This record gives sequence, C-alpha cells and structure tokens, in this order.
Amino acid sequence: MTPFELVEPQSLQEAIAALDPDDPTIRAIAGGTALMPMMKIGVFKPTRLVSLRHVEERYRRIDVDEDGALRLGALTPLADVERSPLVAAKAPVITQALLTLSNVRVRNVATVGGHLAHADPHMDLPPVLIALGARVFVVGPAGRRWIEIAELFRGYYETTLANDELIAEVVVPPQGKRHAAYLKCTTLSADDWPAVGVAVSLETDGVTISDAKVAISAATEKPLRLDPVAELLRGKAADDATCKAAGEAAAAAITVLADGRGSIAYKEQLVRVYTARAIRRAFESALLDGSGT
Repeated sequence: MTPFELVEPQSLQEAIAALDPDDPTIRAIAGGTALMPMMKIGVFKPTRLVSLRHVEERYRRIDVDEDGALRLGALTPLADVERSPLVAAKAPVITQALLTLSNVRVRNVATVGGHLAHADPHMDLPPVLIALGARVFVVGPAGRRWIEIAELFRGYYETTLANDELIAEVVVPPQGKRHAAYLKCTTLSADDWPAVGVAVSLETDGVTISDAKVAISAATEKPLRLDPVAELLRGKAADDATCKAAGEAAAAAITVLADGRGSIAYKEQLVRVYTARAIRRAFESALLDGSGT
C-alpha cells in the first residue's frame, strides 16, 4: 500500500478544511469498508485520508424531529440504523432492507453517509431512500445545502458532491399513510450485491393508487427514480395488468448494464418481474395495515 498522510480532525468543519476541492487523492474516510479494499488492490492511492471518527457525536444520532421526519446522522453505523426502534416505526422498509445489506460485520462498521457517498450503483439503501423522498444535508466551505437522494448520484461511483463537501445527515420525510417495499434479486447469497433492486412507495385507499414513487438500482449505472412508472400507477388498481404494465414501463425507461450478475436481457426481465412484485408487496402492506380500507 502506498504511504499516505492520516489526519484526525475533532470536528466536521476541521475535516472539511483538511479536504481539497482540486485533489481527488485526498479523501474522507468513515467506516472504510469500501475505501480500504480499493486501497489494498491499488485502485485508489490516497495522499491523505481525513478520518471522521472523532468529529461531533451528533452526526452519529438517530432522531425524529417535531414534524415527524426521521433524521439519520451520516456517521451512524448501518447496524445501529437496522436496530433502531425509531427507524422501524417511521420507515420499516429501511429496517427490512438492511437485514440483507452485505453482512453484519460490514453493517457494524459501514456508515450511512459513506454508503451513499461511495455511489456504487449496487447499494441497497439509495433506491429505498429515493422511494421515501429522502434528502441529504451537505456541508462544505461554501456553506450548507440540501440534495435530494435522487439527485445525489451522477454516475458509476460518482456523486454531485464537491471534493470538499461531506454528507452530514440524511432526512426521511414523514411517510403518513404511505407504504413501501424493497425487493432485490441476488445471484449468490441473500446478502450479496443485487443484480437488480426495486423500491416502491405507494399511497392508496385500498382500491386504487393515488400516488407512487418507484426507484431502481444495480441494473443501471446509478440509482434512478422512475417517474414514468409512478405516473402510470396513479389512479390505477394494483391488479395483475397494472403491475405487468408497470414492469414493462420500468424496463423501457432505463438503459440496462450487463455485469457479472447478469446479461442485459436477463436484467431487463428481472426489472419487469421485480417492479411488478415490489408494487404488489407495497400494496399488500397497505391492505394488511388497514390503510384506506
């Protein structure tokens, strides 16, 4: 491994000051579950790593604000999110998705902010957070700004963050009567990287769908919100014909990429099938909960 400088700031602002907007070899590190393997095989050769482990404790908290929004500190380990009763109450689909997100050893170390900033299109949480309408609170030298999760990803391993910006917090708005589901297909173990992942959030009266959000990952170069599919679902019943049409619309709306987990044709079919299944799962969740009945 190439030698590098390690700095350990005591605050988020000090960490930001240690970054360089023009030098991509200077990188912040939180859990390191993605960055360290990249360094070991020589894919990434840092000149400086800025450790975030000593910054303010508030960036490791899980809270619900007075409006009912769920707030996840960017340095919160994924395992803490998985076990949080607040998350289970406010956004149970996040809890469910985390159960098969990698393995418990990774979840004990990996952080919410690092998971998103890494921008691997196979990650589980981005499509879930997109479907929930979440956004990230970002801090940099120029000040603070909000970014919708759907707008955070630029491409394969690329985000819209500047090199000297850091994610401070993830905020999930109150879901009200909405119900969500996340389904993924893995070609190996259940906690492997998915070949495709689909997240759906629905508002329904138990008969028709009044509003929908649909997001996809793993089959594309970045997580995507599928607005054409959401539009197709509005005002429709979640019957077989509608779900099938939504699956076809999802496959038509994206450019599928082949990788070691499947060919283009295989993943396109997975998109059709898993979009339909996720819609049914979210609709059935609403019926079981008694919403709109």
